Amino acid sequence: MVPVILGVTALTFLVLHLAGDPTYLYVSERATEEEVAATRAKLGFDRPLYEQYGTYVWGLARFDLGNSLRSRTPAFELVMERMPATLELTFFAIFLAVSLAIPIGIFSATRRGTPWDGGIMLFAMVGQSIPSFWLGIMLMLIVGLGLRWLPISGHVPVIQPLLGGDFHTALANLPDAVRHVIMPGICLAVFSLSRNSRLIRSSMLEVLSQEYVTAARAKGLAIRKVIRRHAFRNALIPFVTMLGLEFGFMLSGVVVIETVFSWPGVGRLVFNAINQRDIPVVQAAVVVFSLLFVVLNLAVDVVYTIIDPRIRLTEKT
Repeated sequence: MVPVILGVTALTFLVLHLAGDPTYLYVSERATEEEVAATRAKLGFDRPLYEQYGTYVWGLARFDLGNSLRSRTPAFELVMERMPATLELTFFAIFLAVSLAIPIGIFSATRRGTPWDGGIMLFAMVGQSIPSFWLGIMLMLIVGLGLRWLPISGHVPVIQPLLGGDFHTALANLPDAVRHVIMPGICLAVFSLSRNSRLIRSSMLEVLSQEYVTAARAKGLAIRKVIRRHAFRNALIPFVTMLGLEFGFMLSGVVVIETVFSWPGVGRLVFNAINQRDIPVVQAAVVVFSLLFVVLNLAVDVVYTIIDPRIRLTEKT
């Protein structure tokens, strides 16, 4: 975790210096040379690069990632204000992808070579090929504007009231929140659902070909019991590995989905910040996303020991 976090901080710091002197991001286009020099000294950009990096890391340790160039408010606070909406969308998409991918993958593996298997694999290939923004526009046109089943934009908060201790508001908002999150959640989950279905299928096929599964079938156990007691947990290990990476993939995908559906999350904030050259906000979002990704992958390593008792986190003797 430590090398990854240090690498992320170094890269996000260097973003400011890739295009030249970052001082010109903080001053008006009509600023004089004296004003530019004063701003450069005030921000510390006249110091050696290693000193600036040390100051940046020290500020990061204190959750100080600078101020937004547009609103003049702390960039970290702007990101954290939008984070609940992004987490709602991301967790819903992960839930959708996982809850559907596992039964679909198992169903396809147990019917290998049948028309069902071929149809599911065709669906998976199409799902991995469809651009998420195009799918979002189609859903908005057909489901939102044509059939009027679901709203095409907007967001009803659930996590934010929960964090404030207002459980009554969170519960009251839940039905409308689900209606608003369905279409963007589907767009964000389709690629992961398709890929994970194929992964579960291939993993199950490999496990079902093992000798212990053949022995269990020879004892007269039904295929459902063999899958539930013997094959499923062993087939989950590659899937759990991919699930840890899936969170990072979805966090990158929310930039497009949130923009298409006007979802007030971090992804839309980053999109607007890039257009406005608000570099501190982009840096803060990258750092927060990276920390979430690293922590989740650490949790995945711990989950390995629960799925497979043979895996243990122990010290070498």
